[in-house]
Order: sequence, then C-alpha cells, then structure tokens
Amino acid sequence: MKTKKTIAIIGATGNMGSAISKSLSKGNYRLLLKANEEDKLDVLVKEIESIQTKAEVGVAVCPAEAGWEADIIILALPFGAEKEVAKKIKEVANQKIVISISNPLNETFDGLVTASDTSAAEELQKLLPNSKVIKAFNTTFAADFSSPVIDGKQVDAFIAGNDEEALQTVSELVTTAGFNPIVAGDLSISRTLESMQLLLIQLGIKYNYNWLAGWKILHN
Repeated sequence: MKTKKTIAIIGATGNMGSAISKSLSKGNYRLLLKANEEDKLDVLVKEIESIQTKAEVGVAVCPAEAGWEADIIILALPFGAEKEVAKKIKEVANQKIVISISNPLNETFDGLVTASDTSAAEELQKLLPNSKVIKAFNTTFAADFSSPVIDGKQVDAFIAGNDEEALQTVSELVTTAGFNPIVAGDLSISRTLESMQLLLIQLGIKYNYNWLAGWKILHN
C-alpha cells in the first residue's frame, strides 16, 4: 500500500489555494492547510470535510510547521509573497518538492515583472537551492478546478522542473485534480508557461471567458 503523502498548501484560502485544496482532497493525501485568515481557513476545512468525508485535513499555525510536516509544499501565493515565505520554509523544505503556481504579472496585466531570462519558478529555486521546485497549476484558472472538462475536452496542465521523480509525483497531483498533465520540460520552461497564462488572462479579459478557460494541445 502506498504511503499517504502530506501536502502543505500555504495560502489555502485564496481563490487558487482553496480550489487546489478541494481538488486534492479527492486523492489519497493528507492535507495541511495554512492561511493568514483563520476564520476562512476553518470554513474551508469544514467544507472539504463535508464534501469528502474520508479526507484527512489539518491546519498549520505557520509556514515552517506546514513545511516541516509535509512531503510536498504548494505555495498558493502571488509572486510577490513567495520570497518572504521561502525564507520561513528554507530549512524545513530541504530535498522536498515545492510547487510554484504563481504568475509574475504586472498591475496592468500587459506584461511580467520578471526579466526575460528567468521566471517566478526559477527565482524560487534560487531562494530554495536544496528543494525540488516544480512549476505546476499556473496555466489553470481557479474556476477550471471545478470544471476541468471544457467544451468536452479535458484541460491540459503543464509542468516543468529539473527532477524526474518530482515531476512524476506532481503529475499524479495534477491527475487527481482532474487535469491532463503534460511535462513541458526543465524549470526554464516556466518562462514560457508563465507567458502562456499572461496571454490567456489577456484573452479572457478581451473576449470575456469568465475565468473558465484552459489550454489544450490537439495532436494525432
């Protein structure tokens, strides 16, 4: 029997954090949720337990505690908040998978705040040199988690990273969440993935997709 992995989700009450938490509660995982808004966190835990009666869900008091107990750490945070949290989890995240979901958007959604030769995920890897940083869930909107099949097609979710075993583990998470995982390449491919979501956001604003849109690779 496979050992149940503990997944810490830091920023669990945000739109993406709560969507990821609810989706992964369907899997054989123990969830450890952390957020600054404790009242919202309590509501989220009760909601998950009411939907998934067998789900194992706990609450962490701080990022370091969440990271220490976890096998996998998901930073469901804006790009600007990752640096501070990375400092808090650096020691406890040693050799662990840390998932970056952020897109480093500027305030007007017409560009990225990162330089062209880097990405949010690569910057996080610099802050956590002994962790296995994986880019995932950044090309999906929060609404997609409750509707991962759009127009009859399962939404693709792209993954990038430098560790093959970590990529496989995160692929399993993506599958549990309801998406089709595609390993796009090493961590530098995060630059493309983050630009892809910037484009999808821009198109969503232009054509009113109502935040329910996703990428799909069509092939033979």
